[in-house]
Amino acid sequence: MTIPAFSISRLPRILFGTGQLAEMPKLARSYGRKALLVTGVRSFRASSRWIWLTERLTEQGLSLEHMAVSDEPTPQLVDDAVAAFHGRRIDLVVAIGGGSVLDAAKAIAGLLPHGNSVMDHLEGVGRNIPYTGPATPFIAVPTTAGTGSEATKNAVLSVRGEHGFKKSFRHDCLVPEYAIVDPDLLDTCPPDLIAADGMDAFTQLLESYVSARANPMTDALAKSGMEAFRDGFFAALQGGDGEQARAGRGAIAYASLMSGITLAQAGLGSVHGLAAPLGAFYPIPHGLACGTLLAEATAVNIRALRERVPEHPALKKYAGIAELLTGHGFKTQMEACNALVEHLDDWTERLALKRLGDFGVESAHVPRIVANARGTSMQTNPVTLTDGEIGEILIARI
Repeated sequence: MTIPAFSISRLPRILFGTGQLAEMPKLARSYGRKALLVTGVRSFRASSRWIWLTERLTEQGLSLEHMAVSDEPTPQLVDDAVAAFHGRRIDLVVAIGGGSVLDAAKAIAGLLPHGNSVMDHLEGVGRNIPYTGPATPFIAVPTTAGTGSEATKNAVLSVRGEHGFKKSFRHDCLVPEYAIVDPDLLDTCPPDLIAADGMDAFTQLLESYVSARANPMTDALAKSGMEAFRDGFFAALQGGDGEQARAGRGAIAYASLMSGITLAQAGLGSVHGLAAPLGAFYPIPHGLACGTLLAEATAVNIRALRERVPEHPALKKYAGIAELLTGHGFKTQMEACNALVEHLDDWTERLALKRLGDFGVESAHVPRIVANARGTSMQTNPVTLTDGEIGEILIARI
């Protein structure tokens, strides 16, 4: 077998496993004497781990600054933080939280040495000034399992409303120095957050697996992530301290990490293409948008591939994932692909995911959403969808 040529961009150094948070204070001290801690507003700061961590960091001789992120980060939040902390000789930025916290901290770390606005560099809506670094060293510690932001070079920022947007500040310099992925940090996540974030991670794995830029290495990582997700997701949803729940949290933490690596290397697809304008125009949580669209988007992709490029390798991949998820063999590729869509539909129903209409999306809004959906993610979808096909995905979930 001939292995096709491919390239892999920069990745963080990764510490994965139960108890790995304990390694962070010593690592942090190796970067200097002053750290900016970026967290969410509630969960982690209300836990005993927050007291433990700040005490250990202080024992290492670190002086600490702190800021909290309460929602999806905006350019204004990033600019305000940069204005507040630029010049304070911050040696290290540490983010402990969900994807929003990690994305905010990533952008702040990138701009702290320079003191300028993120709008200088935000793709598609900014001033289009090339970013060249350097960034302040950055350690990412996810407390949810969904975005995989700990493994990527892009900080997603958004402005909600009629003229809203969801765009990335993106550069290799923004990749974290370390990603510390400790499944124990998921034990305070409520089931609805695990469900939405988990579906985001699975969507990223599936979309990167069938992406136009997929390669043998990302395929292997995406497949292992989907296997872990299959085995752990519903156990993690049960919560508690039992062995199955703990194993489930470990599995989805791994799946999320793999999804961040594969999306960074291979790109995504139509679900994330649509999630960007949906998240900008409506108060729809990103993971929920991905989860509610995934089955329909997969069905539309499969149909378009059958009609226009029936020999496309993505069809074989979709069929293989049907076997992976269901544990069944299928007589034909078409039967397997249909079973995959049915399986994803079943997940949507079991999770009782809200529909787009619950957030104010109406049929009359579809053309505007479609017009704003052809960003970077849509460009790596395995097949180019028509406006009508993209609209179908939305209509089915309103």
